[in-house]
Amino acid sequence: MSTTHTITRHLRITGRVQGVCYRASMTEEATRLGLQGWVRNRKDGSVEALAQGPASAVQALIDWAHQGPRLARVDGVLVTAVEDGEPYSGFVQRETV
Repeated sequence: MSTTHTITRHLRITGRVQGVCYRASMTEEATRLGLQGWVRNRKDGSVEALAQGPASAVQALIDWAHQGPRLARVDGVLVTAVEDGEPYSGFVQRETV
């Protein structure tokens, strides 16, 4: 049952994660996993994401985030639980903040 329970997690990824197709690659991976949410660059050089879906799929995306695409160098992934997150449709790239 735990694999079908919907959870929401906020991710903050640091390292060389901008200019290496991190957002596009994460969008592709999240879509493949059937997740909803978003990903965006931050002006401080990090990438921020919100992933929502079955616990096992969200964990798979978190595991992927530690490596990222081929050209990325991930230094850290901070994961925070989000309670009562609004429902999302699809997984999209958002504007930089």
